[in-house]
Amino acid sequence: MLEKVMQLRKKAKSLRKEPKRIAVPWEKPAPFTVFLAWCVHLYTALGLVLAAAIAVLLVQGGPDAFRWSFALMAVATFIDATDGTLARKIRIKEVLPGFDGRKLDDITDFLTYTSLPLLLIWRAQLLPPGAEWVLVFPLLASAYGFCQSAAKTDDGYFLGFPSLWNVVAFYLYILQTPPWVSLVVVIVLALMTFVPSRYLYPSQPGRLNLASNVLAVAWSGMLAWILWGLPSHNLISTTGGGAPFRAVSQASLVYPAFYMGASWLVSIRLWLKAR
Repeated sequence: MLEKVMQLRKKAKSLRKEPKRIAVPWEKPAPFTVFLAWCVHLYTALGLVLAAAIAVLLVQGGPDAFRWSFALMAVATFIDATDGTLARKIRIKEVLPGFDGRKLDDITDFLTYTSLPLLLIWRAQLLPPGAEWVLVFPLLASAYGFCQSAAKTDDGYFLGFPSLWNVVAFYLYILQTPPWVSLVVVIVLALMTFVPSRYLYPSQPGRLNLASNVLAVAWSGMLAWILWGLPSHNLISTTGGGAPFRAVSQASLVYPAFYMGASWLVSIRLWLKAR
């Protein structure tokens, strides 16, 4: 009896047929979609064109050249903030799998966020004489940060100071901080690249990022007003026409202060939670 049961089971198994898998052929993207994908990459590559223009301006030097350098850095930042959204909308990795837009983005960002702003700090003589060699430190620190696989965490933050040297150079210039203060700021922020603290990633969801984006709108308006007022040969003047300029410049520091403060609150909370 047992043998008959076993035979019936074997027969039932032999009758079972696995469902046939229907191979779905890969659909080639439409030519217009490919065209749009290349347009997005070209949009990212405009940052390189801006970087070249900034380099020419820095070679020329002078207040007017520095003003336009900061303006072009702002445009490059806008491109960097929007090209990722466009790439995701068009699913660019699927349309053009053989072209790595992330590498193009990193090359552009390293120029416009790090090397050129540091060059401006040197060209505008914002550091004490003879201390310019220190700029090599933030340059190498940023290279380290850009090459980290965990530069952007899984929970939606930057890890370590996110190489915002364009913002640093801007404030050191318009506030005309004492050279030794500028030197300390550069060294401290370069060191912060190696500290595993989290910094807000404004394009990610979350209440802090939402608040950051709202403040960034007002901050952008202030920066536009400041850039419009440049060049000024007496940026730190507290009398006459320099007083409003200095007041707006100092008020605009509210956003960087919020960004750094909120980022460190997040980091401290996570550190305490881990302990």
